[in-house]
Amino acid sequence: MGAQWKQKWRELAADQKGKIVGKLTREIQVATKLGGPNPEFNARLAAAIAVAKKQSVTRDTIERAIAKGSGTGADAVQYHTVVYEGFTPHRVPVIVECLTDNNNRTSTEIKMLFKAGNLGTPGSVGWMFEHCGLVEAHHPDTSTDIETAALEADADNVEPLELDDEELAHHIGARFFCPTTKLDAVTKALKSAGWIVTTSELHYHPKECPPLTDAQREEVTNFLQSLDGHADVHRVYAAIA
Repeated sequence: MGAQWKQKWRELAADQKGKIVGKLTREIQVATKLGGPNPEFNARLAAAIAVAKKQSVTRDTIERAIAKGSGTGADAVQYHTVVYEGFTPHRVPVIVECLTDNNNRTSTEIKMLFKAGNLGTPGSVGWMFEHCGLVEAHHPDTSTDIETAALEADADNVEPLELDDEELAHHIGARFFCPTTKLDAVTKALKSAGWIVTTSELHYHPKECPPLTDAQREEVTNFLQSLDGHADVHRVYAAIA
């Protein structure tokens, strides 16, 4: 739950190639800035590069993003992380994580999205989420027990992950949760155990998800899509199952 809606939205928005590439390259830049330019020693960067390649982002674009994130590129830009909290329609808590080089511009535009049509409202909701590390991965051995895998990797919790890719029909998927300080270690432990990591990132996991009717869910999803579509928005975390 929480961020699962976004994966479906990414697939629905596949035609917005430029916007998707922009978000993927920013993730590479941030991962590089936080953990260094070598994916062998930076689990988050390795996962970001893998996702970018799957979306057909060119090698040249990836290399430029790494250079930009490490501050060595000719067009190096210092992005700042800004977090906004609030509610979607029907009082679903939401956290919006932005990467921006202009805080004033981003703040104004995000607030306008919340106010648009009186759909969403700002508010303090951080206490409704757990800030943690998230690793999404799949394993070719379907007999693998995800609970045992989580224990051996020193993850705090795990839940099954549905794999939509037909090529992974014979794999087992899982989402592992861990303290933010253990993200890199848990990711490396899972890789050593044969798991193929597709996501390794800091995450806001909702503690509870309010019940919604189908009509309400559609309205909430539309609002989340409007947030996610903003160029400066990097992640959207919502308490929606």
